[in-house]
Amino acid sequence: MKMLFMKSMIKYILALLLLMPLLAGCRIYSSYKRPDVQVSDSIFRQPVLSDDSTSMASISWKVLFTDSLLQGLIQRGLDNNTDVRVAYLKVQEAEATLTASKLAYLPSVSFTPDGAISSFNGVEPSMTYSLAASASWEIDLFGKLRNAQKGAKAALMQTQAYSQAVRTQLIATIANSYYSLLMLDEQLRVSEQTLENWSDYVNTLEMLKEYGTVDQVAIAQAKANKLNVEASVLTLKQQIQTLENSLCALLGDVPGPIMRTSLAEQVFDAQISTGVPLQLLRNRPDVQQAEWALAQAFYATNEAYSAFYPSISLSGLAGWTNSGGGVIVNPGGWLLNAVASLVQPLFNRGTNMARLKISKAQQEEALLLFQQSILDAGVEVNDALSQWQTAQQRLVLDKQQIQSLRSALNDTELLMEYGTTNYLEVLIAQQNLLQAELTEVQDRFNEIQGVVNLYHALGGGIQ
Repeated sequence: MKMLFMKSMIKYILALLLLMPLLAGCRIYSSYKRPDVQVSDSIFRQPVLSDDSTSMASISWKVLFTDSLLQGLIQRGLDNNTDVRVAYLKVQEAEATLTASKLAYLPSVSFTPDGAISSFNGVEPSMTYSLAASASWEIDLFGKLRNAQKGAKAALMQTQAYSQAVRTQLIATIANSYYSLLMLDEQLRVSEQTLENWSDYVNTLEMLKEYGTVDQVAIAQAKANKLNVEASVLTLKQQIQTLENSLCALLGDVPGPIMRTSLAEQVFDAQISTGVPLQLLRNRPDVQQAEWALAQAFYATNEAYSAFYPSISLSGLAGWTNSGGGVIVNPGGWLLNAVASLVQPLFNRGTNMARLKISKAQQEEALLLFQQSILDAGVEVNDALSQWQTAQQRLVLDKQQIQSLRSALNDTELLMEYGTTNYLEVLIAQQNLLQAELTEVQDRFNEIQGVVNLYHALGGGIQ
């Protein structure tokens, strides 16, 4: 009779297992697919010199930044920067979470030995023991474990994309800081030259005062201008030291001087290719991070759907015992037990509905953030392109202006030699030339910064 009952139960469970997939529907088994995103080929407002479909982001940062000192600083930053190391640890955490979700498919096994000594009404105590191992396994018919695993994988990919975003941001920040130091060095050089000119002018005026050709007012005004330039030199030196300290912090090092070359030694490829707009989806780690967040939200919604369906689990126990009982097949010997259970949620439907609404809303949020990340990427690329191209155009004008001012300075010096002008006119011509050189330094930095920003905006620095 018992054997007949057990066979009937097994048939009932098997029939239930076969019917459950038909009841579940396909929603909880669907896989994530990238949504349709409108990315127009006109995302780049500025004209691109090269129509090559390969983006400059595909090249290594060691190829783009040829300065060996800068390469060493970037490598130190990638090895020692705190944010990069923390991001790497977050990847390890996500990997462990994914491993745990994969292990959820396997049955859980536990060893449960127990023993007891009992005596009733003064009778000699009796000892009983049981050496048994139990196992339980949840059958993932409705995708709860599957969606949890896919969600964990999406979270891992999202964390990896975040780690890459931190890496690319660090490379761009170190490069910009390094080139900013080179720009400040050039500005300091020009300012010190300006200070030297004003010092010579003050000395000249003091000599002329002895002959009565100038008064004290002119000397005081010249000294005031000289003091103003001295203050600018001190400010530039302080800015250089502050930037060096900030760069050392990025490198995970104590504050100190930074070895560097000069702005004039920096060379970049004159042809810059942005690639096609759709490459922003593949190259930029922040866009990848936003999409993987969307995938994670998608599987979280599927998991919320699976909560409406029953959970089925199989459990069993096997071991050796000397204590008989109603469920013991062989008293005094082997202990065997098998159970199949099905749990259908009845009174928590409201909780499940609330959880599903939250998951849907979070999925919509993730979709909006993904779409916005693409728009932001387009803005950054356009801004970097505009900065780079405008700086190049300005540099052409700067060179022409400097050439004209040098010619004017030579003519003014000749006029002073023949007595038709004074030293103040020569000083003004020198100052105009030095100011034009400062402008050229700033535009040269803007050109280099545009290259760095474009490289970062296109997702470069991963390799």
